[in-house]
Amino acid sequence: MTTVLIADDQPLQRFGFRMLLESQDDMTVVGEAPGGAEAVRLTAELHPDVVLMDVRMPGLNGIEATRRIVATGGRTRVLILTTFDLDEYAYSGLRAGASGFLVKDAQPEELLAGIRSVATGDAVVAPGLTRRLLDAYVHHLPDASAEPDGSFDSLDSRLASLTDRETEILRVMGQGWTNTEIAERLHLAESTVKTHVGRILSKTGSRDRVQAVILAYDTKLVRPS
Repeated sequence: MTTVLIADDQPLQRFGFRMLLESQDDMTVVGEAPGGAEAVRLTAELHPDVVLMDVRMPGLNGIEATRRIVATGGRTRVLILTTFDLDEYAYSGLRAGASGFLVKDAQPEELLAGIRSVATGDAVVAPGLTRRLLDAYVHHLPDASAEPDGSFDSLDSRLASLTDRETEILRVMGQGWTNTEIAERLHLAESTVKTHVGRILSKTGSRDRVQAVILAYDTKLVRPS
């Protein structure tokens, strides 16, 4: 059973989400939050598998709420809801540690599939879309030279444990390649690619594929096209 916390300041929106989710045999809504601060508090109290997080809420917004939830190191994953598929909110949400985002006009089956994917550790953003998103907002990335001493080196050291093959795969992940494309272009079995991706996530401490791609951008392993 996947447990979900709904964070949205619109009561009717929360009601609609609850009705949809609780119509599923494998999902249950454990709570509702009308704002970001309440979402953070309820997440700490209820430990849901997934928080369905709106961005624009009074007080603490969904981006900062996501950042605080992820910072606890708990198992809860966040799925951001945005109005447009390529906007600063989606970008900021991924940077804050969300495991993906969906637009609010997504079909019900897309939302349900997204929640299930996030709950199992996958990221709900198409690889190519992740690349376009980061390329569009890469100017927001911090300049390494402006970081405190050692902070960029610390990021770079997270790549040091990768093998040459793993570094190569992380680079092409950042370029938007899917596992199937990686397997075909690098002449590897897809199961081998999945093993490499799993090791990359483990070694870099990335929660999911999206966070690994963001790391690749942060460390300049991948640069905007």
